[in-house]
Amino acid sequence: MTERHDNPSGEDSVIARYFKPLASDPGAFGLDDDAAALRAAGEDIVVTTDAIVEGVHFLADDPPDTLARKALRVNLSDIAAKGAAPAGFVLTLALRRAEEAWLKPFAQAIGEDAAHYGCPLLGGDTVSTPGPLMISITAFGRLPQGKMVHRAGARAGDRLFVTGTIGDAALGLDVLQGGPVAADLADDAAGRDFLAARYRVPQPRNALANAVRTHASAAMDVSDGLAGDLAKLCAASGVTAVINAPSIPLSSAAAGLLARKAIGFETLVAGGDDYEILCAVPGDRVDAFVREARQAKVAVTAIGGLIAGSSPPSFLDGQGRELALKRLSYSHF
Repeated sequence: MTERHDNPSGEDSVIARYFKPLASDPGAFGLDDDAAALRAAGEDIVVTTDAIVEGVHFLADDPPDTLARKALRVNLSDIAAKGAAPAGFVLTLALRRAEEAWLKPFAQAIGEDAAHYGCPLLGGDTVSTPGPLMISITAFGRLPQGKMVHRAGARAGDRLFVTGTIGDAALGLDVLQGGPVAADLADDAAGRDFLAARYRVPQPRNALANAVRTHASAAMDVSDGLAGDLAKLCAASGVTAVINAPSIPLSSAAAGLLARKAIGFETLVAGGDDYEILCAVPGDRVDAFVREARQAKVAVTAIGGLIAGSSPPSFLDGQGRELALKRLSYSHF
């Protein structure tokens, strides 16, 4: 996202008008160079990247401000799950047209989130495309050397925690697409709005990063579905899990739909787009982890534990019977 001053192009004008004002970090060089610089004095730099694509991760009529927030926040969620603090991001936009009605609210929203989360814009690129709109962000985080929390590292006996509530975003997508959930909530505008907002604007748990780094043996963000992402964490750590399904935290809207059998349990744990943190915490660190989460004002819920074994994780109902899941997660392919 470098601005050129000789014979400025349309791209340069877009960058100068909408994104140069956001590049406040000295390492961005005012977007006047071909690269940015991140200082790392005695720290590790964590790098993550996610792209969101029209028709895959968002709907064609989603407001541009929500797209900006989602694009940045899905990356911030990864940073938080690694126990890191945000350091900055680079942005790539593939646009069909450069329209102020879209770019102005997009730039304003991403600037607000960048300031709120302490994650400044460092650079990027803008390109034209005849295809779907695409927003790609690579985000950087900082943490003490050797302290990044991996998927691997969990052990048998660790307790499993998740933040927030699970399944809302998948239900929100159904609402926005006018599916069965929307029909069931026809008389509940507040419920529909809540679920739609959970799909459009994730709530990354960056306030919990220090507690994750200090106490978790393994962690990852829940992006493709709790069941599938848990299976990934278990495989990386060489263990398996037993989950008490009724303990999985649900919003009131999701719990009501499940109680009325408008949705099945699988919809909640395999739908994806939660962007909550899943982490394993050793037993002797559970109390401290819960206490620090409370201080950080992030809701965490114990949902089960890890045991020795290599079989897929088990989800047990209130009577201890295993729930059969045909699908574990969202898949792009």
